[in-house]
Amino acid sequence: MANYDLTPRIAPNLDRHLVFPLLEFLQERQLYPDQDILRAKLELLNQTNMVDYAMDIHRAFYHTEDVPQDMVDRRAEVVARLKALEEGASPLVNFLQNEKAYQELRAEKQYNLQMLNERYQIGPEQIEALYQYAKFQFECGNYSGAADYLYLYRTLCTNSERSLSALWGKLAAEILMQNWDIALEELNRVKEIIDSKSFSSPLNQVQNRIWLMHWSLFIFFNHDNGRTQIIDLFNQDKYLNAIQTSAPHLLRYLATAFVVNKRRRPQFKDFIKVIQQEQYSYEDPITEFLACVYVKYDFDAAQQKMRECEEVILNDPFLGKRAEEGNFASVPLRDEFLENARLFIFETYCRIHQRIDMGVLAEKLNLNYEEAERWIVNLIRTSKLDAKIDSKTGTVLMEPNQPNVYEQLIDHTKALSGRTYKLVSQLLEHAQTQQAAR
Repeated sequence: MANYDLTPRIAPNLDRHLVFPLLEFLQERQLYPDQDILRAKLELLNQTNMVDYAMDIHRAFYHTEDVPQDMVDRRAEVVARLKALEEGASPLVNFLQNEKAYQELRAEKQYNLQMLNERYQIGPEQIEALYQYAKFQFECGNYSGAADYLYLYRTLCTNSERSLSALWGKLAAEILMQNWDIALEELNRVKEIIDSKSFSSPLNQVQNRIWLMHWSLFIFFNHDNGRTQIIDLFNQDKYLNAIQTSAPHLLRYLATAFVVNKRRRPQFKDFIKVIQQEQYSYEDPITEFLACVYVKYDFDAAQQKMRECEEVILNDPFLGKRAEEGNFASVPLRDEFLENARLFIFETYCRIHQRIDMGVLAEKLNLNYEEAERWIVNLIRTSKLDAKIDSKTGTVLMEPNQPNVYEQLIDHTKALSGRTYKLVSQLLEHAQTQQAAR
């Protein structure tokens, strides 16, 4: 299963602090030797200010209670630097913690740099000190303090680049604290800026979209409405283009969301075309399963891939946490995925055959005969299937389902509209690029 681990592809697109939860998961699943995970943690920690944590990992890695002197010296440096930054930011922090003065200034609509300077001797130097203090708090692993100070910094910041940097930091902090509702709000704020901001080059904008999608995985596979939100974001033309050009491995998560989300079936047809287009640049059991069912019509291969999908889901850092726990609708993600995967096989198989042998069908669904019969009866009872069972012959008889001409016309019109929109967007983007070049 380590062959299907996407951590090496995902990690470069994350803040280093966001990589730690992935390593913790991999260590728990024992996909790699424990020493390899500890070594990776140490390498990451050397680039942060979480010295106490680094000391603990060093002891575990080398099986000793001693730590190198350079770690001890580094800890003293971090403590001294934190104290100096705290002193530099204290005038602004003290004002912001004075609720009465803060609210009075806000009520008078005088919460601006000039008034702060005149009344409280707080200027650009103190505001910059607040940013550095918040950033250092984040590097030390104090995500709660960092989130609070970055929020306050953004209310005063007049530099758009620095404000965006602070917003990325707050988003990371909220993710690490698992505040999923707040993190989703911050994610949407970052997206709005990325989509509206004028970047130095289109490539920079694409890179920011790729970062955003990677960070969003933490939120979408923990938030109650995540499986809908991930489709809404990843399936937008600009974001899907970014996936296809620079991050095709993200198709795993979009594919999973489509499988467990029955309300997105109209968009699902177009997504299958993307799977088909990208099969030479990226494949894993989940994308291959969809290709077997909807492109190759190879149901024996689909059955094998379905078993592999279960393993992939269990060992994926984003999907695995929800594989056995209650998922979006208090149903384990693994169970929901497998149930819908069987339904996909069944629906497609039924479109090809009008009379189906129950024994053959049970084999295709990876169920025994009695389980398959109960499963189909339940589908018919819940009106998910227009069919009847002939118990004497042991077959399922499908009712003829003639396509509605009007529905076909609407689908073709929607597809034409979508292609027109995509073409216009590309022309506008090309025109803006040429304008910027001049």
